[in-house]
Amino acid sequence: MTSQTTANPAPLGLMGFGMTTVLLNIHNAGFFPIDAMILSMGLFYGGLAQVIVGIMCFKRGDTFGTTAFTSYGLFWLTFVGLLVMPKMGLAEASPHAYMGWYLAMWGLFTAFMFVGSLRYPVAKQVVFGSLTILFFLLAIRDFTGSELIGTIAGWEGIFCGLSAIYFGMAQVLNNEYGRVILPIDRKKPELKLAAAA
Repeated sequence: MTSQTTANPAPLGLMGFGMTTVLLNIHNAGFFPIDAMILSMGLFYGGLAQVIVGIMCFKRGDTFGTTAFTSYGLFWLTFVGLLVMPKMGLAEASPHAYMGWYLAMWGLFTAFMFVGSLRYPVAKQVVFGSLTILFFLLAIRDFTGSELIGTIAGWEGIFCGLSAIYFGMAQVLNNEYGRVILPIDRKKPELKLAAAA
């Protein structure tokens, strides 16, 4: 049985997701190309770290956290694979329309996760709501080839990533100080560390 003193792994997963999402979407907004920095973040912090966090959530009996962190960790790993495998001659590059379906499937998954997030603090709802919008915007970009939609998605993705960083750091700081430093729920501002995860 897991000890009650087991650390909350969610902030680690949120930081891995949030920081990697911000960096990728700075690219989507048109500021720099995809390079080794984004791929490394996707492989290790966005990918591997989130899978580890998902396993830690499993040990805590957290079905939502297990499903979310493991899935998004594997999203980052598959995303890196989609970019790297063609360069290595292991597979053909996926056409934009195919990538549109890939992103749409992740949007559908995230929409269901957003519904699940409605029983948690508002900060969590913002992460999943903005991520749902991001995936569908990116899918529309790939289906239509619209650079404008891609740029809009980039800015929306930066917001999504920053919201995850905020939620993760709020849990860390609120736990460390034993009181609300960064609020996560406008309706229930009292400290609810277990529910926040």
